[in-house]
Amino acid sequence: MPDKIELAIERHIQAAQALAADSSSLKRIADALAKTVLSGGKILICGNGGSAADSQHIAGEFVGRFKKERRAIACAALSTDTSILTCIGNDYGFDRVFERQVEALGRKGDALIAISTSGSSANVLKAAKMARELGMLTVGFLGGGGGPILECCDLAFLAPETDTPRVQEMHILAAHIICELVEDAVAAA
Repeated sequence: MPDKIELAIERHIQAAQALAADSSSLKRIADALAKTVLSGGKILICGNGGSAADSQHIAGEFVGRFKKERRAIACAALSTDTSILTCIGNDYGFDRVFERQVEALGRKGDALIAISTSGSSANVLKAAKMARELGMLTVGFLGGGGGPILECCDLAFLAPETDTPRVQEMHILAAHIICELVEDAVAAA
């Protein structure tokens, strides 16, 4: 048992060190999201499973607060409304549950954060394509090489790992860093 524990911790540390060695994508993403928010745009976030949970977590940090008092940031996780999800899933198919919401809620000047550990989730890919069609900023939180979703992203954070749990851990670390940077920009405005 300790071997698995030690291995998991070691891989987490290695991924975090790789992120620390090249964190430039986080700064670019934070700057772009701050610009979106300060220009009156909103942030939509989507993902499946653990990435859906991360979407909700990140939206909570933006709408509530991360570390300091500041105005609320318009942000919504697209995985939270079961009536919308089941309606779209039933009428159009599960692969369109996020795309349809982006079409309804997204506007030019808004941003979509598309989270996928594999970079190939069909419903997240369709959402990113719709966001681009609408002229939204598209930001990917992806794993490995980024998969097909990477092609639809203006900016992307590629977790320096391929193992799903480690990818998710790096995604939330990156999200926390970005939340703090965006919060600082909003608080200073």
